[in-house]
Order: sequence, then C-alpha cells, then structure tokens
Amino acid sequence: MKDFFAGKVVWITGASSGIGEALVRAFASGGSRVIASSNDHGGLKRVAEECSAMKGSVTCVPFDLADTSGIREIVDMTARKEGRIDILLNIGGISQRALLIETPLSLDRRIMEINYFGTIAVTKAVLPHMIAGGGGQIAATSSITGRFGFPLRSAYSASKQALHGFFETLLIEHRKDNIRVSVLIPGRVQTAISLHALTSEGKEHGKMDDGQKGGVTAARAAEQIIRGLRRNKREILVGSRELLMLKIRKYLPSLFFRIAGRIKPM
Repeated sequence: MKDFFAGKVVWITGASSGIGEALVRAFASGGSRVIASSNDHGGLKRVAEECSAMKGSVTCVPFDLADTSGIREIVDMTARKEGRIDILLNIGGISQRALLIETPLSLDRRIMEINYFGTIAVTKAVLPHMIAGGGGQIAATSSITGRFGFPLRSAYSASKQALHGFFETLLIEHRKDNIRVSVLIPGRVQTAISLHALTSEGKEHGKMDDGQKGGVTAARAAEQIIRGLRRNKREILVGSRELLMLKIRKYLPSLFFRIAGRIKPM
C-alpha cells in the first residue's frame, strides 16, 4: 500500500476479525489513522494492541450494528475528536445458513437490521462530515450472492442486494460533493463468517464451509480491496475462481440455475 493512504482517517466496521481485521492491519501499517469498530470489544482490543507498533494508529470505537439508536451520536463524537473522516469501510455483517421455508420472519428482520440498516445508519451519520470536509470515500460489503440468489442465503442475499441500490444512489446523488463510492463483492474468503452464520433457530452455524476453506486469505482480500479503492472502482471483486459465477449468472442464466439447483443443503 506504501504511503498512498498515509495520514488518512479510515473508519472500518467489522474490524475485530476476518477482512475487517486484515484491513485494519493494512491501513495501520501504511500510516493511516484507523478507527476500528465491532461489537466484539475484546477482539478490537487485541487487534489494536497487535497494531500498536505500526506506522499508523488504531482507535477502538465499539458498537453493535444491530442497534442503530446511538450510531449517529457515536459518529458525531468520534468525528469531532478525529477532526475528519476520509474513508468509511462498511465491513461488518452476518450471514445465514437456513432454508427459506424454515427461516422465521424475525430472522429475516434480524439479518436485514444488521447488514442493511446498520450499514446505512453508519453511512448516513458519516456522510455529512465527509461533505463538510470536502469529500471522502465510502465502501460497503456486498457478496457474490448480492448479485444472485443462492441456497440457504435468502435473507443474507436480499440484504446484500439492497445495499447495491442504496450505494449506487449515494454515488449518483453525491458525486458533486466529491464522495466516491465502491461496493465490495467478496466470493470465498477464509474468515469466520460461516461459523457465525445464523441457522433457522437463530443459533450460530458453527461450521466452516468446505468451499470457504479453499478461498483467498483475509490478507489477500484486503489487498484486492485496497487496490480497488486506489483505483476508485465502483465494484471491487474479491476472491478467486468462484467469481466466475457472476459472469455465468449474467451471460448464461440457464446454466447458473442448473448449477445452483444442484447444491445440497447442509
């Protein structure tokens, strides 16, 4: 990353593990002032301590994306303390491993609350500070299943597809304010996302998906994301061969539905 983002104030949600943690390390090593957020206080503290000797700095600002009631106050207070917010990376979220027919509506709402409403609440709170500061860069994490439906991911897929509409609108409405917007589209990345995915009972799935085990590392994913941010790409693909499914869905939809239909529920 060299010094491209040196001195920038970078806010990262989902910063206590996985891609979020890898991004904290990458930006801190490059000299950025990182604000790290998650609902895992212990995880944030660990990440900050491990980054303490790096060129940049890490400040922990814990909060839960499932509770949007206090987010604006937290953002306003942090923005005043830091002086500005240059980059917002919405990485935090939760996945799902449950058949649609077995998923209670309450679970659909819970996943949507975290992945969609939590993400846009942070974004709406940060946006005025960026505009007042002359601009900024915002990214939101979707998924390849944010571009198509997929077994066991009905609510997750829906929440991620909703983000595309919101952030594309944000880009169109605020390009005049020098607000750059990217949507991150990860495929298979070696993180704990499947371990913490919710079952139809609202419990953690507790298993690593077989395909995910062979995915790119979180550090590699962070490299791909940072490269895309530097190039100001509107969509940043993250992963490896599985990203081919995006082209199959777009250009060979009949083949896509045959492939997806062969996947057996876990």
